[in-house]
Amino acid sequence: MERKAVKNLIIGFGKAGKTLAKSLARKGEAVAIVEQSPRMYGGTCINIGCIPSKSLIVNGQKGEKFADAALQKVNLVEKLNRKNYHMIADEPTATVIDGKARFLSDHEVEISREGQPAMLVEAERIFINTGARAILPSILGMSECKNLVTSTGLMDLQKRPDHLVIIGSGYIGLEFASMFLSYGSKVTVIDVHRTFLPRQDRDIAARVKKDLEEAGAVFKLGYEINGVFDRNEKSILNIMFDDQAEEIEADKILLATGRKPNISGLGLENTSVKIGEDGHILVNEKLETSAKNIWALGDVHGGPQFTYTSLDDFRIIESQLYGDKSRTLDNRGEIASSVFITPTLSNVGLTETEAQAQRKSYRLFRLEATAIPKSAVLRQSKGLLKALVDPDTDEILGATLYAEDSHEVINILSLAINAKLPYTMIRDHIFTHPTMSEALNDLFSNANEVKK
Repeated sequence: MERKAVKNLIIGFGKAGKTLAKSLARKGEAVAIVEQSPRMYGGTCINIGCIPSKSLIVNGQKGEKFADAALQKVNLVEKLNRKNYHMIADEPTATVIDGKARFLSDHEVEISREGQPAMLVEAERIFINTGARAILPSILGMSECKNLVTSTGLMDLQKRPDHLVIIGSGYIGLEFASMFLSYGSKVTVIDVHRTFLPRQDRDIAARVKKDLEEAGAVFKLGYEINGVFDRNEKSILNIMFDDQAEEIEADKILLATGRKPNISGLGLENTSVKIGEDGHILVNEKLETSAKNIWALGDVHGGPQFTYTSLDDFRIIESQLYGDKSRTLDNRGEIASSVFITPTLSNVGLTETEAQAQRKSYRLFRLEATAIPKSAVLRQSKGLLKALVDPDTDEILGATLYAEDSHEVINILSLAINAKLPYTMIRDHIFTHPTMSEALNDLFSNANEVKK
Protein backbone atom coordinates (compact mmCIF):
# COMPACT_ATOMS: atom_id res chain seq x y z
CA MET A 1 0.00 0.00 0.00
CA GLU A 2 1.31 3.43 -0.93
CA ARG A 3 2.30 5.70 1.95
CA LYS A 4 2.29 9.48 1.84
CA ALA A 5 3.24 12.15 4.36
CA VAL A 6 1.81 15.64 4.03
CA LYS A 7 1.59 18.72 6.19
CA ASN A 8 -2.08 19.44 5.47
CA LEU A 9 -4.79 16.90 4.69
CA ILE A 10 -8.31 18.04 3.84
CA ILE A 11 -11.07 15.42 3.74
CA GLY A 12 -13.86 16.58 1.45
CA PHE A 13 -13.91 18.94 -1.54
CA GLY A 14 -16.59 21.34 -0.26
CA LYS A 15 -16.52 25.12 -0.14
CA ALA A 16 -14.47 25.51 3.03
CA GLY A 17 -12.05 22.71 2.18
CA LYS A 18 -11.33 23.69 -1.41
CA THR A 19 -10.85 27.36 -0.48
CA LEU A 20 -8.47 26.38 2.31
CA ALA A 21 -6.57 24.03 -0.01
CA LYS A 22 -6.09 26.82 -2.54
CA SER A 23 -4.94 29.24 0.14
CA LEU A 24 -2.46 26.77 1.67
CA ALA A 25 -1.05 25.87 -1.75
CA ARG A 26 -0.54 29.53 -2.62
CA LYS A 27 1.44 29.89 0.60
CA GLY A 28 3.71 27.13 -0.68
CA GLU A 29 2.49 24.55 1.83
CA ALA A 30 2.00 20.91 0.86
CA VAL A 31 -1.69 20.05 0.91
CA ALA A 32 -3.69 17.00 -0.16
CA ILE A 33 -7.46 17.00 -0.54
CA VAL A 34 -9.37 13.71 -0.56
CA GLU A 35 -12.66 13.29 -2.42
CA GLN A 36 -14.51 9.99 -2.65
CA SER A 37 -16.43 10.87 -5.83
CA PRO A 38 -15.14 12.71 -8.93
CA ARG A 39 -18.69 13.96 -9.30
CA MET A 40 -18.23 16.01 -6.14
CA TYR A 41 -15.16 18.09 -7.03
CA GLY A 42 -16.16 21.47 -5.63
CA GLY A 43 -18.62 20.11 -3.09
CA THR A 44 -22.37 19.78 -2.70
CA CYS A 45 -23.30 23.32 -3.74
CA ILE A 46 -22.00 23.35 -7.30
CA ASN A 47 -22.69 19.70 -8.10
CA ILE A 48 -25.94 18.60 -6.46
CA GLY A 49 -27.06 21.56 -4.37
CA CYS A 50 -27.63 25.27 -4.71
CA ILE A 51 -26.15 25.91 -8.17
CA PRO A 52 -27.97 23.19 -10.17
CA SER A 53 -31.21 23.71 -8.23
CA LYS A 54 -31.13 27.47 -8.76
CA SER A 55 -30.40 26.91 -12.44
CA LEU A 56 -33.54 24.78 -12.70
CA ILE A 57 -35.55 27.29 -10.66
CA VAL A 58 -34.52 30.27 -12.81
CA ASN A 59 -35.17 28.46 -16.09
CA GLY A 60 -38.52 27.28 -14.80
CA GLN A 61 -39.46 30.87 -14.01
CA LYS A 62 -38.45 31.78 -17.56
CA GLY A 63 -40.89 29.22 -18.93
CA GLU A 64 -38.31 26.88 -20.45
CA LYS A 65 -39.11 23.22 -21.04
CA PHE A 66 -37.81 20.90 -18.35
CA ALA A 67 -35.70 18.79 -20.72
CA ASP A 68 -33.92 21.90 -22.02
CA ALA A 69 -33.38 23.25 -18.51
CA ALA A 70 -32.04 19.88 -17.34
CA LEU A 71 -29.48 19.87 -20.15
CA GLN A 72 -28.38 23.42 -19.32
CA LYS A 73 -28.00 22.36 -15.71
CA VAL A 74 -25.80 19.40 -16.66
CA ASN A 75 -23.53 21.57 -18.82
CA LEU A 76 -23.22 24.19 -16.07
CA VAL A 77 -22.33 21.63 -13.40
CA GLU A 78 -19.77 19.86 -15.60
CA LYS A 79 -18.05 23.16 -16.31
CA LEU A 80 -17.89 24.13 -12.63
CA ASN A 81 -16.79 20.65 -11.57
CA ARG A 82 -13.80 20.72 -13.95
CA LYS A 83 -12.94 24.27 -12.92
CA ASN A 84 -12.89 23.35 -9.24
CA TYR A 85 -10.75 20.27 -9.82
CA HIS A 86 -8.10 22.22 -11.70
CA MET A 87 -8.27 25.07 -9.16
CA ILE A 88 -6.55 22.69 -6.73
CA ALA A 89 -4.87 20.05 -8.90
CA ASP A 90 -2.95 22.61 -10.95
CA GLU A 91 -1.24 24.09 -7.88
CA PRO A 92 2.36 22.79 -7.64
CA THR A 93 2.14 21.92 -3.92
CA ALA A 94 -1.41 20.53 -3.97
CA THR A 95 -2.63 17.01 -4.65
CA VAL A 96 -6.16 15.74 -5.29
CA ILE A 97 -6.60 12.18 -4.02
CA ASP A 98 -9.58 10.16 -5.23
CA GLY A 99 -10.93 7.72 -2.67
CA LYS A 100 -12.79 7.18 0.59
CA ALA A 101 -10.99 8.45 3.71
CA ARG A 102 -11.05 6.59 7.01
CA PHE A 103 -9.13 7.51 10.15
CA LEU A 104 -6.88 4.82 11.64
CA SER A 105 -5.67 7.18 14.37
CA ASP A 106 -5.63 10.92 15.03
CA HIS A 107 -3.17 11.59 12.22
CA GLU A 108 -3.24 8.47 10.06
CA VAL A 109 -5.86 8.23 7.33
CA GLU A 110 -6.44 5.26 5.07
CA ILE A 111 -7.67 5.94 1.54
CA SER A 112 -9.71 3.20 -0.14
CA ARG A 113 -10.75 2.80 -3.75
CA GLU A 114 -13.50 0.40 -4.77
CA GLY A 115 -13.58 -0.86 -1.20
CA GLN A 116 -9.88 -1.76 -1.09
CA PRO A 117 -7.18 0.12 0.88
CA ALA A 118 -4.94 1.97 -1.56
CA MET A 119 -2.98 4.58 0.40
CA LEU A 120 -2.00 5.53 3.92
CA VAL A 121 -1.63 9.27 4.55
CA GLU A 122 0.10 10.69 7.60
CA ALA A 123 -0.70 14.37 8.15
CA GLU A 124 0.45 17.01 10.60
CA ARG A 125 -2.85 18.90 10.29
CA ILE A 126 -6.21 17.47 9.22
CA PHE A 127 -9.34 19.37 8.24
CA ILE A 128 -12.62 17.43 8.09
CA ASN A 129 -14.96 18.89 5.46
CA THR A 130 -17.27 15.99 4.63
CA GLY A 131 -20.52 17.97 4.58
CA ALA A 132 -24.00 16.56 5.19
CA ARG A 133 -26.22 13.89 3.66
CA ALA A 134 -29.94 13.36 3.37
CA ILE A 135 -31.85 11.97 6.33
CA LEU A 136 -33.76 8.90 5.17
CA PRO A 137 -36.89 8.22 7.23
CA SER A 138 -37.98 4.67 7.90
CA ILE A 139 -40.92 3.97 5.58
CA LEU A 140 -42.28 0.49 4.90
CA GLY A 141 -41.36 -0.53 1.36
CA MET A 142 -38.92 2.34 0.87
CA SER A 143 -35.93 0.22 -0.13
CA GLU A 144 -37.93 -1.47 -2.92
CA CYS A 145 -39.56 1.69 -4.28
CA LYS A 146 -38.04 2.52 -7.68
CA ASN A 147 -39.45 6.06 -7.84
CA LEU A 148 -38.31 7.29 -4.43
CA VAL A 149 -35.39 9.75 -4.61
CA THR A 150 -33.48 12.32 -2.58
CA SER A 151 -32.80 15.80 -3.94
CA THR A 152 -29.72 14.47 -5.75
CA GLY A 153 -31.73 11.93 -7.71
CA LEU A 154 -34.49 14.40 -8.46
CA MET A 155 -32.08 16.86 -10.03
CA ASP A 156 -30.67 14.09 -12.22
CA LEU A 157 -34.02 13.63 -13.96
CA GLN A 158 -34.15 14.31 -17.68
CA LYS A 159 -37.95 14.03 -17.86
CA ARG A 160 -40.40 16.08 -15.83
CA PRO A 161 -42.58 13.98 -13.50
CA ASP A 162 -46.30 14.46 -14.11
CA HIS A 163 -46.99 14.09 -10.39
CA LEU A 164 -44.29 14.75 -7.81
CA VAL A 165 -44.99 13.86 -4.18
CA ILE A 166 -42.68 15.53 -1.67
CA ILE A 167 -42.26 14.10 1.82
CA GLY A 168 -41.34 17.06 4.01
CA SER A 169 -42.53 20.67 3.93
CA GLY A 170 -39.27 22.25 5.03
CA TYR A 171 -37.19 24.63 2.96
CA ILE A 172 -35.72 21.97 0.65
CA GLY A 173 -39.14 20.49 -0.02
CA LEU A 174 -40.69 23.87 -0.75
CA GLU A 175 -37.94 24.87 -3.18
CA PHE A 176 -38.54 21.72 -5.19
CA ALA A 177 -42.29 22.17 -4.97
CA SER A 178 -42.05 25.69 -6.38
CA MET A 179 -39.54 24.57 -9.03
CA PHE A 180 -41.60 21.70 -10.43
CA LEU A 181 -44.82 23.70 -10.31
CA SER A 182 -43.13 26.14 -12.68
CA TYR A 183 -42.50 23.28 -15.12
CA GLY A 184 -46.13 22.17 -15.00
CA SER A 185 -45.89 19.17 -12.67
CA LYS A 186 -48.64 18.36 -10.24
CA VAL A 187 -47.10 18.65 -6.76
CA THR A 188 -48.33 17.19 -3.46
CA VAL A 189 -46.47 17.96 -0.23
CA ILE A 190 -46.91 15.61 2.74
CA ASP A 191 -45.68 16.31 6.27
CA VAL A 192 -46.34 14.64 9.61
CA HIS A 193 -46.38 18.05 11.30
CA ARG A 194 -49.57 20.09 11.20
CA THR A 195 -47.90 23.49 11.55
CA PHE A 196 -46.57 24.89 8.28
CA LEU A 197 -43.16 26.61 8.46
CA PRO A 198 -43.11 26.62 12.28
CA ARG A 199 -40.06 28.92 12.48
CA GLN A 200 -41.78 31.68 10.51
CA ASP A 201 -44.34 34.20 11.72
CA ARG A 202 -47.88 32.93 11.15
CA ASP A 203 -48.78 35.75 8.75
CA ILE A 204 -45.71 35.01 6.59
CA ALA A 205 -46.31 31.25 6.67
CA ALA A 206 -49.94 31.75 5.66
CA ARG A 207 -48.90 33.91 2.68
CA VAL A 208 -46.36 31.35 1.49
CA LYS A 209 -48.81 28.47 1.75
CA LYS A 210 -51.58 30.41 0.01
CA ASP A 211 -49.31 31.44 -2.87
CA LEU A 212 -47.99 27.90 -3.38
CA GLU A 213 -51.53 26.54 -3.32
CA GLU A 214 -52.60 29.11 -5.90
CA ALA A 215 -49.69 27.91 -8.05
CA GLY A 216 -51.09 24.38 -7.81
CA ALA A 217 -49.46 22.77 -4.76
CA VAL A 218 -51.54 20.46 -2.58
CA PHE A 219 -50.53 20.27 1.08
CA LYS A 220 -51.35 17.32 3.31
CA LEU A 221 -50.15 18.37 6.74
CA GLY A 222 -50.43 16.14 9.80
CA TYR A 223 -50.41 12.96 7.71
CA GLU A 224 -48.68 9.73 8.72
CA ILE A 225 -47.03 7.65 5.99
CA ASN A 226 -47.79 3.95 6.45
CA GLY A 227 -45.86 2.65 3.47
CA VAL A 228 -45.02 2.84 -0.21
CA PHE A 229 -45.14 0.32 -3.05
CA ASP A 230 -44.82 0.26 -6.83
CA ARG A 231 -47.71 -0.28 -9.21
CA ASN A 232 -46.63 -0.63 -12.82
CA GLU A 233 -44.40 2.38 -13.57
CA LYS A 234 -45.74 4.52 -10.72
CA SER A 235 -45.51 4.37 -6.94
CA ILE A 236 -48.29 4.44 -4.37
CA LEU A 237 -48.09 6.09 -0.96
CA ASN A 238 -50.35 4.86 1.83
CA ILE A 239 -51.05 7.83 4.10
CA MET A 240 -53.36 8.44 7.06
CA PHE A 241 -54.92 11.47 8.72
CA ASP A 242 -56.96 11.05 11.93
CA ASP A 243 -57.50 7.32 11.26
CA GLN A 244 -58.65 8.02 7.68
CA ALA A 245 -56.45 6.21 5.15
CA GLU A 246 -55.92 7.13 1.50
CA GLU A 247 -53.60 6.36 -1.38
CA ILE A 248 -51.62 8.79 -3.52
CA GLU A 249 -50.14 7.80 -6.87
CA ALA A 250 -46.86 9.44 -7.88
CA ASP A 251 -44.37 9.43 -10.73
CA LYS A 252 -41.61 10.43 -8.34
CA ILE A 253 -41.43 10.70 -4.55
CA LEU A 254 -38.91 13.11 -3.06
CA LEU A 255 -37.56 12.56 0.44
CA ALA A 256 -36.98 16.07 1.76
CA THR A 257 -36.80 15.37 5.47
CA GLY A 258 -33.58 17.22 6.23
CA ARG A 259 -29.84 16.58 6.21
CA LYS A 260 -27.38 15.40 8.86
CA PRO A 261 -23.58 15.55 9.22
CA ASN A 262 -21.82 13.06 6.97
CA ILE A 263 -19.48 11.09 9.23
CA SER A 264 -20.51 7.55 8.26
CA GLY A 265 -17.47 5.36 7.60
CA LEU A 266 -15.03 8.14 8.51
CA GLY A 267 -13.52 6.08 11.34
CA LEU A 268 -13.80 8.80 13.96
CA GLU A 269 -14.16 6.07 16.58
CA ASN A 270 -10.44 5.48 16.02
CA THR A 271 -9.62 9.05 17.01
CA SER A 272 -10.04 11.33 20.00
CA VAL A 273 -12.51 13.50 18.03
CA LYS A 274 -15.74 13.86 20.01
CA ILE A 275 -19.19 13.62 18.43
CA GLY A 276 -22.39 15.37 19.56
CA GLU A 277 -25.67 13.60 20.26
CA ASP A 278 -27.08 14.49 16.83
CA GLY A 279 -24.01 13.18 15.02
CA HIS A 280 -22.10 16.40 14.42
CA ILE A 281 -18.41 16.85 15.19
CA LEU A 282 -17.95 18.94 18.32
CA VAL A 283 -15.79 22.03 17.82
CA ASN A 284 -14.90 25.13 19.79
CA GLU A 285 -15.27 28.68 18.50
CA LYS A 286 -12.04 28.25 16.50
CA LEU A 287 -13.38 25.10 14.76
CA GLU A 288 -10.88 22.96 16.66
CA THR A 289 -12.04 19.46 17.52
CA SER A 290 -11.11 17.66 20.72
CA ALA A 291 -8.12 16.15 18.88
CA LYS A 292 -4.97 18.24 18.53
CA ASN A 293 -4.48 19.71 15.04
CA ILE A 294 -7.78 18.38 13.70
CA TRP A 295 -10.44 20.88 12.65
CA ALA A 296 -13.98 20.43 11.32
CA LEU A 297 -15.37 22.80 8.69
CA GLY A 298 -18.77 23.22 7.05
CA ASP A 299 -21.95 21.24 7.61
CA VAL A 300 -20.19 18.40 9.41
CA HIS A 301 -19.86 20.40 12.65
CA GLY A 302 -23.55 21.32 12.82
CA GLY A 303 -25.14 24.75 12.71
CA PRO A 304 -26.43 26.46 9.55
CA GLN A 305 -25.96 24.30 6.46
CA PHE A 306 -25.08 27.03 3.98
CA THR A 307 -22.27 27.35 1.45
CA TYR A 308 -21.58 30.88 2.63
CA THR A 309 -21.16 29.84 6.28
CA SER A 310 -18.74 27.16 5.09
CA LEU A 311 -16.79 29.89 3.34
CA ASP A 312 -16.72 31.80 6.62
CA ASP A 313 -15.37 28.68 8.31
CA PHE A 314 -12.39 28.99 5.95
CA ARG A 315 -11.96 32.61 7.07
CA ILE A 316 -11.93 31.46 10.70
CA ILE A 317 -9.21 28.89 10.00
CA GLU A 318 -7.22 31.43 7.98
CA SER A 319 -7.49 33.93 10.81
CA GLN A 320 -6.46 31.39 13.44
CA LEU A 321 -3.48 29.95 11.53
CA TYR A 322 -2.16 32.97 9.64
CA GLY A 323 -4.05 36.05 10.78
CA ASP A 324 -4.68 37.93 13.99
CA LYS A 325 -6.82 35.06 15.43
CA SER A 326 -9.77 37.42 15.89
CA ARG A 327 -12.33 35.68 13.71
CA THR A 328 -14.36 32.95 15.42
CA LEU A 329 -17.79 31.33 15.37
CA ASP A 330 -18.76 33.60 18.24
CA ASN A 331 -18.36 36.87 16.32
CA ARG A 332 -19.60 36.04 12.83
CA GLY A 333 -22.82 38.00 13.50
CA GLU A 334 -26.32 37.50 12.16
CA ILE A 335 -26.54 35.26 9.10
CA ALA A 336 -29.18 35.80 6.43
CA SER A 337 -30.95 32.93 4.70
CA SER A 338 -33.20 32.59 1.66
CA VAL A 339 -35.66 29.97 0.44
CA PHE A 340 -35.84 30.12 -3.35
CA ILE A 341 -39.55 29.71 -3.83
CA THR A 342 -41.52 32.21 -5.93
CA PRO A 343 -41.23 34.89 -4.64
CA THR A 344 -38.16 34.29 -2.48
CA LEU A 345 -38.50 34.10 1.31
CA SER A 346 -35.55 35.62 3.19
CA ASN A 347 -34.76 36.12 6.87
CA VAL A 348 -32.13 37.71 9.05
CA GLY A 349 -32.12 38.20 12.81
CA LEU A 350 -35.27 37.88 14.90
CA THR A 351 -38.75 37.14 13.62
CA GLU A 352 -41.67 38.74 15.42
CA THR A 353 -42.57 35.38 16.95
CA GLU A 354 -39.05 34.96 18.32
CA ALA A 355 -39.02 38.50 19.73
CA GLN A 356 -42.29 37.82 21.52
CA ALA A 357 -41.01 34.53 22.92
CA GLN A 358 -37.95 36.37 24.27
CA ARG A 359 -40.18 39.13 25.68
CA LYS A 360 -38.11 41.62 23.73
CA SER A 361 -39.50 45.10 23.05
CA TYR A 362 -39.66 46.05 19.37
CA ARG A 363 -41.17 48.39 16.85
CA LEU A 364 -42.77 46.58 13.92
CA PHE A 365 -42.73 47.80 10.32
CA ARG A 366 -44.74 46.11 7.54
CA LEU A 367 -45.01 46.70 3.81
CA GLU A 368 -47.07 44.86 1.22
CA ALA A 369 -45.09 43.91 -1.88
CA THR A 370 -47.86 45.41 -4.00
CA ALA A 371 -46.60 48.85 -2.87
CA ILE A 372 -43.20 48.36 -4.53
CA PRO A 373 -43.00 49.83 -8.07
CA LYS A 374 -40.37 47.29 -9.19
CA SER A 375 -42.75 44.47 -8.20
CA ALA A 376 -45.20 45.76 -10.78
CA VAL A 377 -42.43 46.00 -13.37
CA LEU A 378 -41.45 42.39 -12.67
CA ARG A 379 -45.10 41.33 -12.67
CA GLN A 380 -44.55 39.65 -9.32
CA SER A 381 -46.34 41.65 -6.62
CA LYS A 382 -47.04 38.87 -4.15
CA GLY A 383 -45.42 39.09 -0.76
CA LEU A 384 -44.97 40.87 2.52
CA LEU A 385 -41.99 42.63 4.13
CA LYS A 386 -41.54 42.87 7.91
CA ALA A 387 -38.83 44.41 10.06
CA LEU A 388 -38.28 44.75 13.80
CA VAL A 389 -36.44 47.70 15.35
CA ASP A 390 -35.12 48.16 18.88
CA PRO A 391 -37.11 51.08 20.36
CA ASP A 392 -34.16 52.19 22.50
CA THR A 393 -31.25 52.00 20.06
CA ASP A 394 -33.03 52.24 16.66
CA GLU A 395 -30.98 49.23 15.54
CA ILE A 396 -32.63 46.60 13.36
CA LEU A 397 -33.38 43.41 15.28
CA GLY A 398 -34.47 41.32 12.33
CA ALA A 399 -36.37 41.20 9.06
CA THR A 400 -38.45 38.81 7.00
CA LEU A 401 -38.73 39.66 3.32
CA TYR A 402 -41.15 37.57 1.30
CA ALA A 403 -40.85 39.28 -2.06
CA GLU A 404 -39.18 39.11 -5.46
CA ASP A 405 -35.38 39.42 -5.26
CA SER A 406 -35.47 39.34 -1.46
CA HIS A 407 -32.37 37.13 -1.58
CA GLU A 408 -30.48 40.21 -2.79
CA VAL A 409 -32.15 42.81 -0.57
CA ILE A 410 -31.75 40.82 2.65
CA ASN A 411 -27.97 41.28 2.46
CA ILE A 412 -28.39 45.02 2.93
CA LEU A 413 -30.23 44.44 6.18
CA SER A 414 -27.77 41.76 7.30
CA LEU A 415 -24.94 44.26 6.84
CA ALA A 416 -26.88 46.96 8.68
CA ILE A 417 -27.57 44.64 11.63
CA ASN A 418 -23.97 43.50 11.97
CA ALA A 419 -22.69 47.07 11.60
CA LYS A 420 -25.25 48.19 14.23
CA LEU A 421 -26.58 50.91 11.95
CA PRO A 422 -29.79 52.71 12.97
CA TYR A 423 -32.77 51.84 10.79
CA THR A 424 -33.01 55.51 9.83
CA MET A 425 -29.88 55.18 7.71
CA ILE A 426 -31.69 52.60 5.58
CA ARG A 427 -34.92 54.61 5.62
CA ASP A 428 -33.16 57.73 4.34
CA HIS A 429 -30.62 56.09 2.02
CA ILE A 430 -30.85 57.07 -1.66
CA PHE A 431 -31.39 53.85 -3.63
CA THR A 432 -31.49 53.60 -7.39
CA HIS A 433 -34.92 53.41 -9.02
CA PRO A 434 -36.79 51.28 -9.86
CA THR A 435 -35.31 48.55 -7.66
CA MET A 436 -36.54 46.13 -5.03
CA SER A 437 -33.99 47.49 -2.57
CA GLU A 438 -35.60 50.94 -2.56
CA ALA A 439 -38.60 49.30 -0.89
CA LEU A 440 -36.57 49.55 2.31
CA ASN A 441 -37.16 53.33 2.23
CA ASP A 442 -40.88 52.72 2.48
CA LEU A 443 -40.68 49.72 4.79
CA PHE A 444 -39.02 51.81 7.50
CA SER A 445 -41.18 54.90 7.07
CA ASN A 446 -43.39 55.97 9.96
CA ALA A 447 -46.43 55.37 7.77
CA ASN A 448 -45.68 51.64 7.78
CA GLU A 449 -45.05 51.22 11.48
CA VAL A 450 -47.58 48.90 13.07
CA LYS A 451 -48.69 50.09 16.50
CA LYS A 452 -49.01 47.23 18.93
